[in-house]
Amino acid sequence: MSRFVQIHLLTSYPPSNLNRDDLGRPKTAVMGGSTRLRISSQSLKRAWRVSEIFQQSVRKENIGTRTKTMGVEVYNKLLEKGIDEGQAREWGRIIAGKFGKLKSGNTNRPLDALRIEQLAHFTPQETKRIFDLVDRLAETQASPTDQDLNLLQKDHTAADIALFGRMLADATAYNVEAAAQVAHAITVHRIAVEDDFFTAVDDLNSGEEDMGAAHVDSSEFAAGLFYLYICIDTNSLLKNLADNTDLAGKAVAGLVEAAAKVSPTGKQNSFASRAYASYVLAEKGDQQPRSLSVAFLKPITADDLLAESVKQLSATRDRIDKVYGPCAADCRSMNALTGEGSLSEIIKFVLE
Repeated sequence: MSRFVQIHLLTSYPPSNLNRDDLGRPKTAVMGGSTRLRISSQSLKRAWRVSEIFQQSVRKENIGTRTKTMGVEVYNKLLEKGIDEGQAREWGRIIAGKFGKLKSGNTNRPLDALRIEQLAHFTPQETKRIFDLVDRLAETQASPTDQDLNLLQKDHTAADIALFGRMLADATAYNVEAAAQVAHAITVHRIAVEDDFFTAVDDLNSGEEDMGAAHVDSSEFAAGLFYLYICIDTNSLLKNLADNTDLAGKAVAGLVEAAAKVSPTGKQNSFASRAYASYVLAEKGDQQPRSLSVAFLKPITADDLLAESVKQLSATRDRIDKVYGPCAADCRSMNALTGEGSLSEIIKFVLE
């Protein structure tokens, strides 16, 4: 694979609320002086990482576990193996403390003292080592030694951690620098967030005494055509996976397919706003990467938003290449609007 793989996608979502802010509104951003819809990179990466597509591509045993509650899991496993509650809680606390600062427990929720304050991403190998230690503790009935507690590993096969990185504030030697950078998706045009007023009817209400609704509420939504940019540093990916080229290729293929097909899960039951990318441009080469979001600094206002957006994206790429020289060694595109190219061709291209 080339040093850098860059993926540009245009995906149209119908009325939806895929990624909410603290007030429950669709997230937005001001770009080029106008308000756009936004889907955070965290929301996108979470949807892709846990998707069936990605898990089938790299296989489940190559995907990590992101949690605050590993200490609680250890505690429950020890109880199952016959360790008394007090000892199980103490050993769970010791093991959890190797991965981050512990929360303060209280009398109402004593197991909170086994939870760490910051989410930790565990590789499959680390999770296995933790539960192998649980088995040994249950068998020997002896407290874990310092050697037992060397549970973190630098070499691993966690494809999601290799792509998206991890940060352990209390064990920085085991931090992983992300090999893939994912931009926040933004609409190529101005948007207006709208209100959906709705009611629900009580099925057992005959209407003889009360003609009103049983429930009244409102939610907010918007629709838009989003531009999304992904950059993968394949050198970093190989380094993160201890030069496992086969797994690195599967990770890239799984990420590209998931990015094209998998939508965030927010409010899907209310809006069924699942969508595939309508346009994908893949670039590869050793040149310094760059986003093409500047193509949409001026919001698109055409009647055919998708066709005009593809036109602007391509024209912007050509103009940047003209002033800087080629910013990629080669490229391929897929356009569902015109039926040109295919996702399988895109994936084959980035892996060649």
